[in-house]
Amino acid sequence: MSLAPITPLRPVPLGTLRCALERRTDGSMLVRSTEPLDPVPPRLTDALEHWASAAPDRTFLARRLADGTWARLTYAEAHTKARAIASHLLARGLSAERPLAILSGNSIEHALITLGGFLAGTPVAPISPAYALMSTDHARLRGILERLTPGLVFVEDADPFARAIASAVPAGVEIATCTGATPDRPATRFASLLEPAGSLASVDAAQSGVGPATIAKILYTSGSTGLPKGVITTHGMLSANQAMLRHWLAWAREVPPVLVDWLPWNHTFGGSHNVGLVLVNGGTLYIDDGRPTPAGIAITARNLREVSPNIYFNVPKGYEELLAHLRRDAELRDSFFRNLKMLFCSGASLSPHIAAELDRLAIESTGARILMVTAFGSTESAPACTVPTAAIAAIGNIGTPLPGLTLKLVPAADKLEIRAAGPTITPGYWREPERTHDAFDEEGFYCFGDAVRFAIPGDPAGGLLFDGRVSEDFKLSTGTWVSAGAVRTRLIAGLGPLARDAVLAGHDRNALAALIFPDLDGCRALLPVSHRTATDERVLAHPDVCAAFHIRLTALAATSPGSSTRVVRILLLAEPAAIDANEITDKGSLNQRAVLTRRSALVAALYADPPGASVIVAAAG
Repeated sequence: MSLAPITPLRPVPLGTLRCALERRTDGSMLVRSTEPLDPVPPRLTDALEHWASAAPDRTFLARRLADGTWARLTYAEAHTKARAIASHLLARGLSAERPLAILSGNSIEHALITLGGFLAGTPVAPISPAYALMSTDHARLRGILERLTPGLVFVEDADPFARAIASAVPAGVEIATCTGATPDRPATRFASLLEPAGSLASVDAAQSGVGPATIAKILYTSGSTGLPKGVITTHGMLSANQAMLRHWLAWAREVPPVLVDWLPWNHTFGGSHNVGLVLVNGGTLYIDDGRPTPAGIAITARNLREVSPNIYFNVPKGYEELLAHLRRDAELRDSFFRNLKMLFCSGASLSPHIAAELDRLAIESTGARILMVTAFGSTESAPACTVPTAAIAAIGNIGTPLPGLTLKLVPAADKLEIRAAGPTITPGYWREPERTHDAFDEEGFYCFGDAVRFAIPGDPAGGLLFDGRVSEDFKLSTGTWVSAGAVRTRLIAGLGPLARDAVLAGHDRNALAALIFPDLDGCRALLPVSHRTATDERVLAHPDVCAAFHIRLTALAATSPGSSTRVVRILLLAEPAAIDANEITDKGSLNQRAVLTRRSALVAALYADPPGASVIVAAAG
């Protein structure tokens, strides 16, 4: 028997999260937080000014240098440098009509120029580097910048972005960079922005005019079709969300958070939630240049061996990759768990065996389990919307609404669609009135497009369970609804460790099938050593790999109760999802509809009768 269920959690003080349920005559329900929301500062940068005075020498941000040491930025240094940058932005006339765009990833300079924008009252638009580095035609980046009309574009190192800059950044827009060159156009060195452009009185005047309704960020998030949407994020939204989180994370009011974090700042979770959590509570963020890949996780492990976080954020794949290092490296294991109060998992649901193994290693290292939580939110909610208490924390339980928020649960087929209203909800999309109108219902609730269900039927205190995307669900030809999210999660788990992701097909068909994005490393491991260097296509066509998928698919089909949960055919994809074709969102998740549209010929092959040799069919039960 596992020790995890009977081993206590390491104590962690959390705030109360009470709520009330109102049932309405139209079948919808309101779930209101009954917790009062603490006073909300008008600007997030008020925290920067506070900590620059209260703890001037405390490290705010750190990033490892090429020589292995850590470059550190104190709160006092951050405040001084951000004010200097703000003076330059104001001198250049940047404004809501001419925002600041950032193309590169997480860095101390990225943070400083963002804070400079906040102090100047200039909207900051951090754009996914993938649009510049992984794209072949830069069409999406060009479209974003045409709509954004930036007055300045920042890249940390211009060299890898040179082609994208030439292709997508209008000729009259100034480029600022720390290193590298922009052929055929001048570039401003970032270092020159660190000395004030004249008097700082202009910064003080600009800051006094920044209030809750002032735009802080424009964050781009991919939809199913068209250009990414620019989500307007105000100073009030960011400040209110951090006030909510301070209520929940009661321990962080007394113990400054310490993070080792790779999550990208062009995404709301890394850039708004995590950076904001550190800034507001006077903590320290160690920028992790690792990634949840076999190569990238080694960088993360090195960082975690030296720095002991007290709260840790990652996606399921990140935890999966980290586990291998934690198992074999006692020094890493002890450093990782030493001060840890909470583990936070975002994105897709964490596999139970991964959570159980984290419990086992935590017990081995500390004698206690570490609280693992997940939550719910979106770019449009700044982002945290629901969180759990320790009593209801469990894989898949997204908790109850944070103080100041009201949820609206609306029947949609056999599901409950979740909507929200409150001070953290976006006023809309940048320069897109039609999309803004369509995102809200008649009462002003933002419509996430996601579904939830009660963990305890009818009792919101037990928390909510994520129940997939409403838009991804579909009907078979029999009229039976398919809960795509739940089926997809079970399919990936059942095919593991051979499958990374899956897209379900079956709309208006009589059976479910799926396109599989395989884990090529896992597939190669099945083969004789002499075959492991073969092309991806040959690996996926190898009889040993096909047999392994067949066995797992057949086992899953045998334990699936009906046609709406039983996947009977799969096809393995050698070509990865393409960002240019909108198959990958800026969050790194699959755009299900785009994949099915672009690969419609493969969907047709799944349903061919008889099936082709590339289609793997579950054995009849």
